[in-house]
Amino acid sequence: MNTITRLQPLTTSEAVRAKLRSGEEIALLDVREEALFASAHPLFAVNLPLGRIEERIAGLVPRRDVPVVVYDNGEGRTVQAVRLLRALGYTDVSALEGGLEGWRRSGGEIFIDVNVPSKAFGELVEHVRHTPSLPARELHDRIERGDDLVILDARRFIEYNVMSIPGGRSVPGGELALRIRDIAPSPETMVVVNCAGRTRSIIGAQSLINAGIPNPVYALRNGTIGWTLEGLSLAHGADRTGPDISEPNLEAARNRAEHLAGKTGVRYVDKPGLEALLSDPHRTVYRLDVRSPEEYATGHLAGFRCAPGGQLVQATDEWIGVRHGTIVLTDDDGVRARMTAHWLRQLGWNEVYVLISWASLPSETGSEAPHPARPLPKVETISAEELGRLIADAQALILDLASSSVFRKNHIAGARFVIRPDLVSSPVIQKAKDIILVSPDGIAAHLATPDLTETGARVRVLKGGTDAWKAAGYPIETGLDEAMALSVPNDVYKRPYEGTDNAAEAMQAYLDWEFGLVAQLEKDGTHGFRVLEHT
Repeated sequence: MNTITRLQPLTTSEAVRAKLRSGEEIALLDVREEALFASAHPLFAVNLPLGRIEERIAGLVPRRDVPVVVYDNGEGRTVQAVRLLRALGYTDVSALEGGLEGWRRSGGEIFIDVNVPSKAFGELVEHVRHTPSLPARELHDRIERGDDLVILDARRFIEYNVMSIPGGRSVPGGELALRIRDIAPSPETMVVVNCAGRTRSIIGAQSLINAGIPNPVYALRNGTIGWTLEGLSLAHGADRTGPDISEPNLEAARNRAEHLAGKTGVRYVDKPGLEALLSDPHRTVYRLDVRSPEEYATGHLAGFRCAPGGQLVQATDEWIGVRHGTIVLTDDDGVRARMTAHWLRQLGWNEVYVLISWASLPSETGSEAPHPARPLPKVETISAEELGRLIADAQALILDLASSSVFRKNHIAGARFVIRPDLVSSPVIQKAKDIILVSPDGIAAHLATPDLTETGARVRVLKGGTDAWKAAGYPIETGLDEAMALSVPNDVYKRPYEGTDNAAEAMQAYLDWEFGLVAQLEKDGTHGFRVLEHT
């Protein structure tokens, strides 16, 4: 009998599926690294690697007595995760009986990739609504002819800036219904919405159709992947965005968004209503501001996290860890929160509210602050200047807890990449006498310091993290080779629709997988999606 089977309590896969179908709150957490998670997981599993729990759990699972079920696939992470969650004050934590293999044996459907509920939902929307799409070659030919059309990239600006359809402009998905009437004032103008693959193209195009604009609207079939597979060239470094919003068009967008919210059962809440939701001890409440990060930083309501609407629909599990929790959205225009809410209702969230007034509610400025689950431990710190001198003398082992993707882009010279659970098992670390822990903002490094208590080494944390190092003007390096890695860099899943170096076979395989998601949903039976068939 192994450790997992002795761990009590256990929750069966059948019990998890029963809660998902009945609408009860539950968090199903996969505590493996992202690449392993992407290879196989249940539909509503949320990836929260063991080494990131203290950083992320408070945002993903804010109520500490909600049922939390944890699993891995035999990697030995579950026992540690359950112990840690209980230490953080979570009172209803159990292990999934048999782990991932137990889910499979019980008849549970297995999905691959990431953000799968949203991607599967996008395929279902296209299947039900017959969302019009345009092949890449046809769009290319229309551009060449000079047809009256606009191309709107529904991804985040940073993704658009890396690669985009020539002539396209960045209008993230949550902004489309708000801005389209000013972008394409003529009803004759064709509107084409694209992303890298399929989901945001489909949801973006259908958002505009639902918003009632008179223009012909199409999703670019298979996004930039389809464009690339057709042998067409992408633009790089584009920076075109949407125009300002005129008052008449804002009013039209608001009226239509309110109509859609009503059709899908979105509710409204004011300050007393919000306070009542937050005071309910049996309810997990997520407060999310769906405006752009720039607007959020300028001013936002205290307690609301930054979750741009298009990304929230695309990757709901990155903000919301409890299935069937309560969601409260806000904006300052009356359009974006309602449009996002009408999609979340269709995604099976029963309790979705829009906050109708900011009056008398406290506000803040600045980017979203970190949400560690407990106060940072008191640790010995070191300044960038002091670390610079140590590096010159080669006197310390520098361990970087950034994700492998961030490490590849920038790290301190001589730093070694490591995943937090490997801190206690690496022979290199065990032999070190002087250790400097770094991470982008220093949070992960602070949280990990107690892990090294028993090594006997002197452990210090770089104050302000790598961000402070760069701000002070010190040099950084790029890349991640085998000599730099004390852990296997499987903490980040290589998405076949991001970046510019994807193999054609991987891109085609990804599209083929997306096409099969509707059939998988039917076999899974827990999703609760309900696509609005008539607007």
